[in-house]
Amino acid sequence: MPTHAPDTLSAVVFDWAGTIVDFGSCAPMGAFVKLFAQYGVRITIDQARGPMGMAKWDHIHALGQLADVRSQWLALHGREFCNADVDALYEVFTPMNAAVVADFADFVPGAVETVNAVRALGLKIGSTTGYNRPIMDILAPLAAAGGYVPDNMVCAGDLASGRPGPAMMWQCFADLDIWHPHTVVKVDDTGVGIEEGLNAGTWTVGLAVSGNAAGLPLAAWQALPAAAQAEVRSAAGATLRAAGAHYVIDTVADLLPVLDAIGQRVKAGERPRPA
Repeated sequence: MPTHAPDTLSAVVFDWAGTIVDFGSCAPMGAFVKLFAQYGVRITIDQARGPMGMAKWDHIHALGQLADVRSQWLALHGREFCNADVDALYEVFTPMNAAVVADFADFVPGAVETVNAVRALGLKIGSTTGYNRPIMDILAPLAAAGGYVPDNMVCAGDLASGRPGPAMMWQCFADLDIWHPHTVVKVDDTGVGIEEGLNAGTWTVGLAVSGNAAGLPLAAWQALPAAAQAEVRSAAGATLRAAGAHYVIDTVADLLPVLDAIGQRVKAGERPRPA
């Protein structure tokens, strides 16, 4: 059923890793480190996390532009890191990431319940991801078996460009029959995912604790004392706000009150600030 009213929320578009599944967005990290090590280049987990949320080709390209990585590559291979190298690494990375993604498919606590509650409000459930189709061909069925089946899914590589551009969000609008971007809420744990929503004209909600900005698996987060948790939350929240997030919450389990607040603002005629 189309939702075209300009003063009522119509849809929520969720990211995947670090948002719905994989608390801490950990699945790709070891794969990126292992990938570059296979070519003789050392990168850290923190370096690997930097471009998170981008399409994986773009992510590899961004890592290759780091000064430390460029110098290592030049010393080892006798030439600058180039797009042909990105192509080669990408072909190795996809099966490498696909091999481990099932090990990081647990839901963020409260995610399925929150999505079900959003559906009960009459909103559509969209999804975009920095993963490509071969990786999502593994992850999506695992999520479906656990009760999460969004109304659409747009993957990196489906379109000519990905995050932080708006094309994947535009595809969501088309798939879900959305007319008014300001009636959509984008929920994401990365800066480029927030920018994706802003560039498409939607409201944006950043997830500080469950995603890449904090970068901690659930058990590691829970093991932190309260003061350390507050520091991590503050730093991650600042990163997401700097990207332009309209709201920042810990995890998707905290979303419903924010949707209510956004719904009231839309009803009052307010529009999300642009990118």
